[in-house]
Amino acid sequence: MFKTKQFFDHSEVEFSKSIKYERIIKEQKDGVSGYYDLPISQDGLMEQIKNYKNEHMDFLYSCESIVVVGIGGSSLGSKAIHNALKYKKRTKKLVFLESSDPLKINMELEKIDLKKSIFIVISKSGSTIETISLFKYILFLHGATSPKEINEKLIFITDKGSALDSLGTENGVKTFTIDKNVGGRFSVLSAVGLVPLALAGYDVKTILDGAKELYNDFIINKIDKHQLLKKASFYATNYEKISNNVLFSYSSLLKDFNAWYVQLWGESLGKVDKNGKRKGLTPIGIIGPVDQHSFLQLIMEGPRDKSVTFIKITDFHDEIKIPNISLKGLESLDFVNNESFETLINKQCDATMESLKSVGVPVDLIEFDGLDEKNIGYIIYYFELLTSLVGAGFDINTYDQPGVELGKKILREKFNGAK
Repeated sequence: MFKTKQFFDHSEVEFSKSIKYERIIKEQKDGVSGYYDLPISQDGLMEQIKNYKNEHMDFLYSCESIVVVGIGGSSLGSKAIHNALKYKKRTKKLVFLESSDPLKINMELEKIDLKKSIFIVISKSGSTIETISLFKYILFLHGATSPKEINEKLIFITDKGSALDSLGTENGVKTFTIDKNVGGRFSVLSAVGLVPLALAGYDVKTILDGAKELYNDFIINKIDKHQLLKKASFYATNYEKISNNVLFSYSSLLKDFNAWYVQLWGESLGKVDKNGKRKGLTPIGIIGPVDQHSFLQLIMEGPRDKSVTFIKITDFHDEIKIPNISLKGLESLDFVNNESFETLINKQCDATMESLKSVGVPVDLIEFDGLDEKNIGYIIYYFELLTSLVGAGFDINTYDQPGVELGKKILREKFNGAK
């Protein structure tokens, strides 16, 4: 069960003027963005994963860890799903090598046994400097100088025809390819996210089923057209005065989902449009109730330049309760005795939302009945669609990232200049 409710003033925005729904359908048909059909087009990938498991059954049986070597869109989506569902029992440990921070690299590697790990190297371009540098270090730790020497422990995921794809073919490394029109930050429902999650023991078919439910409603039947378009219209119309969108997730397990959203929102929508105007909404991810004691003050009494989206889990499927204990001097807090922690966190969410509404902060609510594969698949696709719709409202290219390339160019020049 997935519900949304919006409490802000939409200013009677006309959908046809501010958001072109037809553009989304055209992008889908023209292949401008290949993520739209991922919820319904992964049967072939599911078969590939099944075949891989069968062919490597003995090694997978003894394997303890699945290590994702990737950065940004190559890791954030699967990490978001993994950490949202990590309370569930699974067959393998899932570890992420996604930084060039040497301390972090060593901390993550200490969690695994090299001999009992599969390393999934993910780079859409096939030449991401952080990813390939980490991959070289993995080879070094194995005493290898070529992927061929440890090819049974490697998987590559990349664009077809990339340098990494060619390297895999030459060295006998199992390689999954993704559609070139599926951008990295929109790729979690492709091999980028589904392969590591499937090997770690998650039910990826149900993740796709959750996304497919929204696909059918929005893309095929257009049932959800009004709700998503209205929200996107508000953002696109008011971005100059309400320039920050805060995602306030009331579950600590959604911290990495927030991080995925920040990349999706920031890298997709921070653009210069065809008229040279700078567009964008600054994404901010916070966790309730923790950030009630930090960031909430700024939202309440700081500049009125923020909208807030709350995520609420109505059923945590855990009924641990606050004991009926009265402590001297703290009797005023006894009103929560015998209540479940689930009730406490959800009433904290309600109270915070009502306080923001009372001072005129634009607020909307997303709620679902548990952290499970189907709901996670749905909400992933929900935010991807919302991002595309706001991009359509901005009249920008939602799927490129030209602003990122300059830093890469300067980095290369710094190393070349030092030699």
